[in-house]
Amino acid sequence: MKINFSSRRLGTAAASCVLGLAFAPHTSAAVSDEDFNTLKDMVQKLQQSHEQDQQQIQKLQTQLGDTQTQVQKTDATVQAQSTSAIRDALHNFTMVGDAEIQFAKTLRGADDSNGNPHRSGFLLADFAPIFLYRANDNILFEAGFDIMLNNGQANGTLLNSETSYTHDSGSSTSVSVSFAQLDYLINDYITFVGGYMLLPLGTYSERSAGFLNKMPDGPLGREFLPGAGAGVQLRGAIPIGDSGQMLTYAVYGANGPSSVDGSGNAYTLDSNGNQIHNLDLGGNVGLMSDGSIGNMHTAPSGGGRLGWFIPWGGAHQDLEIGVSGQTGVWDDAGNHYWTAGVLDAALHVGPSFELKGEFINSWYNTVDVGRVHPWAVWAQAGYKLAGLNLDLPVISDIELVGRFDKENDGLGTHIQRYTVGYVYYLTNTLLFEGDYEWLHSNDASVPASQLILQLSYGF
Repeated sequence: MKINFSSRRLGTAAASCVLGLAFAPHTSAAVSDEDFNTLKDMVQKLQQSHEQDQQQIQKLQTQLGDTQTQVQKTDATVQAQSTSAIRDALHNFTMVGDAEIQFAKTLRGADDSNGNPHRSGFLLADFAPIFLYRANDNILFEAGFDIMLNNGQANGTLLNSETSYTHDSGSSTSVSVSFAQLDYLINDYITFVGGYMLLPLGTYSERSAGFLNKMPDGPLGREFLPGAGAGVQLRGAIPIGDSGQMLTYAVYGANGPSSVDGSGNAYTLDSNGNQIHNLDLGGNVGLMSDGSIGNMHTAPSGGGRLGWFIPWGGAHQDLEIGVSGQTGVWDDAGNHYWTAGVLDAALHVGPSFELKGEFINSWYNTVDVGRVHPWAVWAQAGYKLAGLNLDLPVISDIELVGRFDKENDGLGTHIQRYTVGYVYYLTNTLLFEGDYEWLHSNDASVPASQLILQLSYGF
């Protein structure tokens, strides 16, 4: 009988199954099902605990990374804020101003009965810094000072029961506040101003004084007006249509002028016994010399300006006209009034030609001589030779200027002056100015003519 290989394999497998069935109960008896399931549960719990630990570790690592990132961001923010605060503090504070050095030569007239000699010399006119601070977008503060070097005053000596003075001795430095005011921008059309503020009587004090003036000295008649005053003001501009025209306005209340001796007389005497005008336009700032507080008379003064700005054509082609005035009492008793009115105009025809001027009219009542009527007029023109397009470096840096001014103080003194001059622009802010003046006056102390040279720097 022949048995093949496949039949042998089948038999072997069957025998193995029989043996396995015989020995299986003895092998399974070593580990019970309960122990196996308990062990299985422990392993599963360990695995779950391990996975939870891994998740917790991963969560803590993530939180640590977020904390480090937040700390880095906080450090960067603090550093940026500190840097920004320093930068803003420096950026919001600015100092501008001007300084001038003059040389003057005066020529006396033949009718000088006082025997005053011709004089010439260098003058340190003044150093005038202006401090500007922007607290935020709406609040500004500005203050200007004048620092001047003068000859010292000589002391009087008693000779034969009379006080005799010879020449000035030494030098002295004077420091004065030109203005110190707070500006609050209420909106695009209204700005509140308070403090010792520049007064908008005409436009010279705000726009042409100092470095902005193209002549070494100011026009006649400005001494009839206060340049600044203690008080409050509302000012702004209102656009008219789409052509660029604007209506500018200012209305203010200030302490106003005062009387040197409080009497309201036309004249008074100074400490040396010299007769001087009693009207004091530059005092009355609110703090009395004895430390008391208050106005020197019964009520503040009121004033304002209304202007019309009219551009036409291209750039630097415009006309502005304005009218301004102020009125109020000036003697301590409050019985006598001081009033002033100013007409001003400025014309620009291209970048090379400018014409501007003012008519100043004032009057005030006095105790002894009745009504006093000071008035003045001035007109000034300038032409930059760069407008000729000659392409010559020196010539193109010169501006020719001319001025006519006249004043009458209402108390018997009058002056008429003609001036021609130039401005040489070394840079846009460094100017070499010069003018020659012819003067006609009934006051013998006024020179017949004078030459003034000035080096001025604006910063």
